[in-house]
Amino acid sequence: MPTLEIAIVDSNILSALGLQPILADIIPGVEVNCFISFTDLQAADHGQFVHYFVASRIYFEHVAYFRENGRRVIVLVNGELQVVGVPTLNVCQPESALVKSLLAVHRKGHPHGMPAHGEMPPQLPQSQSLLSQREIEVAILLARGYINKEIADRLCISVTTVITHRKNIMEKLGARSLADIIIYVVMNGLVDVGEL
Repeated sequence: MPTLEIAIVDSNILSALGLQPILADIIPGVEVNCFISFTDLQAADHGQFVHYFVASRIYFEHVAYFRENGRRVIVLVNGELQVVGVPTLNVCQPESALVKSLLAVHRKGHPHGMPAHGEMPPQLPQSQSLLSQREIEVAILLARGYINKEIADRLCISVTTVITHRKNIMEKLGARSLADIIIYVVMNGLVDVGEL
């Protein structure tokens, strides 16, 4: 029986090599491959990877590629950054906490166990977006650098309504700053990073 494969894509080779044995221990029978660049991954990727653990910088540079792989992608972050709709893993924590985080990500992504080799992970039902359509429009314009007055003019709404939408977006996403909104719209494919 062929082995299940996981890809770690991180230019920090020490981080990748540290994560490799932890993944192998947590998910028995899996082969964990490390790639230090996106180019190396592309050369080796023939659709065989059941998961991609990708450094956030590489994810942002190639967001379209990784969004095609949907729930099979886990973004490696340095700290407690949480991005709605995209599983993240804080690699800057003690090993015991990292293992717990990995197990939580694994259980969330595979509530009924791992898929068989060659089988795609089950698609979870498409949950309704956290944001309303109007809030998504406001978030996109905020990410593109528009100020409240400009957003109001473009959407034919009052500045007060824009401020209300902005407050609701921040609350729904648990955002602490505009940067969190920008990360949300980029990682959810609402805006291409090249547009910013």
